[in-house]
Amino acid sequence: MTGRRPGYGRGVHEPTPAAPEDPASPQGPTLFDWEFATDPYPAYAWLREHAPVHRTKLPSGVEAWLVTRYADARQALADQRLSKNPAHHAEPAHAKGKTGIPGERKAELMTHLLNIDPPDHTRLRRLVSKAFTPRRVAEFTPRVQELTDHLIERFESRGEADLIHEFAFPLPIYAICEMLGVPREDQDDFRDWAGMMIRHGGGPRGGVARSVKQMRTYLGELIHRKRDDLGDDLISDLIRASDHGDHLTEAEATAMAFILLFAGFETTVNLIGNGLHALFMNPDQRERLQASLAAGESALLATGVEELLRYDGPVELATWRFATEPFLLGGQHIAAGDPVLVVLAAADRDPERFADPDTLDLSRSDNQHLGYGHGIHYCLGAPLARLEGQTALASLLMRLPDLELAVPPADLRWRGGLIMRGLRTLPVRFTPRNV
Repeated sequence: MTGRRPGYGRGVHEPTPAAPEDPASPQGPTLFDWEFATDPYPAYAWLREHAPVHRTKLPSGVEAWLVTRYADARQALADQRLSKNPAHHAEPAHAKGKTGIPGERKAELMTHLLNIDPPDHTRLRRLVSKAFTPRRVAEFTPRVQELTDHLIERFESRGEADLIHEFAFPLPIYAICEMLGVPREDQDDFRDWAGMMIRHGGGPRGGVARSVKQMRTYLGELIHRKRDDLGDDLISDLIRASDHGDHLTEAEATAMAFILLFAGFETTVNLIGNGLHALFMNPDQRERLQASLAAGESALLATGVEELLRYDGPVELATWRFATEPFLLGGQHIAAGDPVLVVLAAADRDPERFADPDTLDLSRSDNQHLGYGHGIHYCLGAPLARLEGQTALASLLMRLPDLELAVPPADLRWRGGLIMRGLRTLPVRFTPRNV
């Protein structure tokens, strides 16, 4: 059996938006208000059918194309005419600095994988890809389990917890810090900076920019220190590559360390949070998964995480792309310099590609979702994120089998923002465990 997702209510304590237009009406849906943030999928369904490549004004004032059908999205993600370099966007004054990570330009962090094209992209990706090989991730598996168990032990005797702030958020922060080689005594600083990004990702950009600057300063200093004390970590690998003629500058090493940290935590926070939420809303699927885990089987967990990535994934829109020349996409004329945003959440619910796409089916086998992108910019940290997602879900469901939402689903609040999709909080209750 499969479970269907009920409609979400608007979160509490949020500003009450104007009533959105009917997504089935000829005028089309209202985008980017709080109602949309709570459940964007009806709006995306309308766009897929009526305006699959749609030009719109974003809340920042930037005008961009939204690509919503799977076939068009897959094409756009791999199209060499769409550059990741913001230099190809002739920004109007009101849009200056609003098409990337807040503060990265002032912090001199632009030379990372999300902002560059081949051949620089090819060179930098090759240098860091060794950190995410299947062997390296497999070697890290016991440490991810240790971190997961430690976090659960902090709250399992209470019978209640906020699984975003107490579990889904710290797990990937500590994991990516250890993989990078950030000393344990400094990891709580990274947790604070990352928390600022989570809290203000959809609001004022100043807090995010300050955290970006603090991270950049710290990483630059850490790279200096590690030159005299190289270890078995990613930052040390970046330094070794620089020292062996691959022309990785210190600025590039700092930017790469930053983006691996920045991109390596929030996607996993949302994978865990959104995944748990989907299981709460589809109890038959959750029961299937728990029964499978109790029987010592892992196949459903592996396909289940892929389905959760498709069904309500952590990245709603792929990061910015800019047309380097005029071309046609989905029947629309894209002009040189136009920003293009591929809507992964819409593409992964496309009925032309996925049977019964609004149904959660943890055993779905034909599941080439775009949750981690496609082409040369496919998420480098996807193997680590999958490991963390599988470990987190399995551990919670086995150790706290009667885990349930502590508030009505309509009271949950979703973070505003353009790229990521995730919950602000996920309060739960369960039978306390004696520890």
